[in-house]
Amino acid sequence: MERWSGRVALVTGASAGIGAAVAYQLQDHGVHVVAVARRVDKIEEAVAKAKQDAKSRGRYHETKAKPGKLYAKKCDVSKEEDILALFKWIKETLGGVDILVNNAALGKDTGLTDAPTEDWKMQLDLNVLGLSICTREAVQNMRARGVDDGHIIHISSGAGHSVAFHEGAMYAATKHAVMALTEGLRKDFVEHKSNMKVSCVSPGLVKTEFLNNLPKFNTKEFHKMPALYSEDVGEAVLYALGTPPHVQIHEIIIKPVGETL
Repeated sequence: MERWSGRVALVTGASAGIGAAVAYQLQDHGVHVVAVARRVDKIEEAVAKAKQDAKSRGRYHETKAKPGKLYAKKCDVSKEEDILALFKWIKETLGGVDILVNNAALGKDTGLTDAPTEDWKMQLDLNVLGLSICTREAVQNMRARGVDDGHIIHISSGAGHSVAFHEGAMYAATKHAVMALTEGLRKDFVEHKSNMKVSCVSPGLVKTEFLNNLPKFNTKEFHKMPALYSEDVGEAVLYALGTPPHVQIHEIIIKPVGETL
């Protein structure tokens, strides 16, 4: 990770859970982190809490790097105008990004035969289009600056490989799309003879606020199921970033021991 010290990462969905964990882990390795979310007032607190939670579980790893800076910025990744304004600020303030972690996502436990269209649109706008717009802007920024070792990381899901519940089929469809977008971007880099990398991290159930949007599953029984912690996913991100220049981690699938989904 030493080669990333002093460089810039953009992490979306950083006001809780996986995004907050990835933000503190990158910052601890000397990366300057632009952490974005709709709830900008919660970002710094969430990042600090994620770090403290990892320490309390004995999962915090000290590094010798001088910590990078944290820039908390407001951005609704489902809105193109917000994303474009964010990248304009990054270009003017920091020059550009070298790492993009597309973490922001939304799930709704609504079915395919009775759900309102808006529930589907919200998931597609954020999980697929927002991710794609962030990726486009990041890659264009890197190419304009002559950066050829940048890294795009998509946080997908086990739902990108299977449909555990019919109520989650649209969410699963968005994550299947992320898998296709990962492979498509890899082939784009190959065609451009670029050394940039793209990786996808697909975790199983993670203990985060994500279940708050899924009332059918946000139950005592569901919370008793085996689950990962946010820092587990963050460590997978660090692993992908820490590989030698000739090695690309295309996908990492992480499941908690005993997962039945």
